[in-house]
Order: sequence, then structure tokens, then C-alpha cells
Amino acid sequence: MANKLCMNLQHVSVLVADVDEAFARYEKLLGMHGEKMDGYALMRCMHEDFCLILKPAGDKKPFLDYVAYELEPGLRLAEARREIEARGERVTEIDVPVRESGLLLTDPDGNRVVLVERRRPKDPRSPVMIPSDRIPGFHPRRLGHVNYLTENVKRQYDWYTQILGFKLTDWIGEAGLWLHIDPRHHVLAFLEKGYNHIHHLAFELVDFGQMRAGLDHIARYGRHVTWGPVRHGMAQNLASYWRMWEEEHFIEFYCDMQVLDADHEPFVHPDDPYASNTWGILPPRTYFMFTPEAIQMERDQVYAYLMP
Repeated sequence: MANKLCMNLQHVSVLVADVDEAFARYEKLLGMHGEKMDGYALMRCMHEDFCLILKPAGDKKPFLDYVAYELEPGLRLAEARREIEARGERVTEIDVPVRESGLLLTDPDGNRVVLVERRRPKDPRSPVMIPSDRIPGFHPRRLGHVNYLTENVKRQYDWYTQILGFKLTDWIGEAGLWLHIDPRHHVLAFLEKGYNHIHHLAFELVDFGQMRAGLDHIARYGRHVTWGPVRHGMAQNLASYWRMWEEEHFIEFYCDMQVLDADHEPFVHPDDPYASNTWGILPPRTYFMFTPEAIQMERDQVYAYLMP
């Protein structure tokens, strides 16, 4: 197993049709805040430098641009580049807002991955101790993980563990893969569904009470829950999923995720409803679809009426 290069998820970059509109939407729906820059925007959950970049899509489809991870403390970009190239992967250097530069890689599914050097927070105190006149009452605690759909989960497992040194947490059957780089259960996951697509960006909330408040909040703005609240058996977190249909992904609100013991042993969970949701119900099949037809089926509650 390759040595681990990354210590945490730092930010995601999303291509949007209109930066001003998207900034207002993420601010309104998720309680994020940030700054509009020259041609792009930076957003954060609390006091981090940023966790979300909004960029104009131009002639591209509004979609996930890349996912960025911080390198292990003390590991410089040049050292990481040499190590990754020695593992047989091509790397290019790109500009990254605030962080100046990063290393760009592309996984076997075509998902772009960026690595940036670790920066300690300017204020080392717990976020709840730091005063602010910008953070609203409802806001996420942090950007927590990313989940993709894939056509080949084994290939993704090999790449992330051998090139970046991610650690295996658990499997569900042979098609569901969860990986970690810190004590939290997962920072990255893949479900083999026959095609490659971002599935969700996950934001951690404080507790189930804040999730209730968050779901009431998005409902007022016409966003409905596709699946949830659920209790994942594997990972143990409470979770609810709703669509950010403008950029073809789901948002997950979650809390109470499993923290791994130092001697955690990966487990293969049976591919059954209990592993996905100990409370019972599985997601509608539209949960794995991103077409306008699938979104309309959810709005019409087709899966609840047993219509074909």
C-alpha cells in the first residue's frame, strides 16, 4: 500500500452558468458566505479560507470542476510531484486561488483532482470561539466528503490507494467503496452504477436538530428531499439528500458520522437495505439519475405512486 499523501479535503471547484446567481443560491440555500472576485467567487462554511470555488462554465456544461485535498503537513508540492510521478502518474501545476498553486491529476474516470500544500488556520481556536458578523444562523460546519458514480469501482480503488495513498474504510458488496485519509469514516466514495458522474457534495451539520432546521430552510425555497432522513448502517451518519440541479449533483446534509479507531479493519458489508439505511427505505431509482426526466419524476412523486 502506497504512503498516504493527503490529510484532508480542502475545497471543491464548481463550474456554473452565472457566478452571481450561483453565489446567491449557495448563500441562500446553504448559509455559506464569501467574496466575489474578478471572474469567480470563493465561499466558506465558517472560518476556513474557503471550501468552494464558483467559476464561470463558459461553453462547458455547469458541473463539478475538481476536488482539492491538502497534502500531509510539511509535504511540499515539488516533493509530492516527484512521488506521484514515481508512482506512474502524470501531474501538471495549476493556479489555485489563495493557495497560489496546486498539482492537477486526473483519475481513471476523468475526475480532476488537485493537491495543495497544508496551511494551518490563522486562528487556532475552535470555530465556535471565533466571533463573526458574517456567519448566518443556519450554516454547515464543514465540507466533509464527495461521492461519485463510476463504471468501474475496482479501477478507482486501485488508483486512489496506489497513487494518492487513500485508505480503504469499507465496502458494500462489490460495488460500493468508501475511502478515508483522516479518522472520519470517509472523505471519498464510489458506487458502481455503469457510468461516471459526480453524485454528491456532503456538508456536515452539528446534529439532527440542525438537519431538521436545514431541511425546513431549503423547503421554503422549493427544494425537496430526494432521500432521507436516513441512518446509514455503514458509516452510521444521519443523512438527507437534495438536488442542486443547476450543476447536476446532490447536496448531502449529514451529522454523527463514525470516527474510526486507530486499528480499524475494513469490512465488507452485505449489499442489503440495512447497510444503506438501518431505518428501512432505500432511495428511489432517480437518486442515481441526473436527467430532466428523473428530476420531473421526483417532483411528480412517481416512485410513491408506483407508476412505471
